[in-house]
Amino acid sequence: MTPPRVPPILPRATPDFEAPLSNVPDGLVYTPEHEYVARGDGAGVVRIGITDYAQGELGDVVFVSLPKPGQRLDAHQSFGTIEAVKAVSELYSPVAGEVVEVNGALDADPAAVNRDPYGEGWMITLRVSDPASLEALLSPADYRKHIGE
Repeated sequence: MTPPRVPPILPRATPDFEAPLSNVPDGLVYTPEHEYVARGDGAGVVRIGITDYAQGELGDVVFVSLPKPGQRLDAHQSFGTIEAVKAVSELYSPVAGEVVEVNGALDADPAAVNRDPYGEGWMITLRVSDPASLEALLSPADYRKHIGE
């Protein structure tokens, strides 16, 4: 008599792991539109860029259009665009202020936004009109909740 045939064990259709979480550094504040604000050493100047989550959703960044230094921005005003293989998106100023500096290196290397959004991939520095307005932005914990992580 032959032994009963045992069906093979098939691999699961989906891998048994969690997707990697986005990098949401403490010490920054965030907007629901996925910009971050890094507070400077003083004089009310902050650095602004898009979050790791945003760059991941966009895909490969191929072009960034930024304002000129000296341009005044209102809170929530578009200050440029970011173009990726998947889409073109507006960039919004989290708070009102005057553009002090733009990251000109993004002209030649827009992919820095993908590689290092909080470092080399920053976009503008802004002299904030009302530093207290930064308090209305999302904390790291609130931003993590906003993106479902």
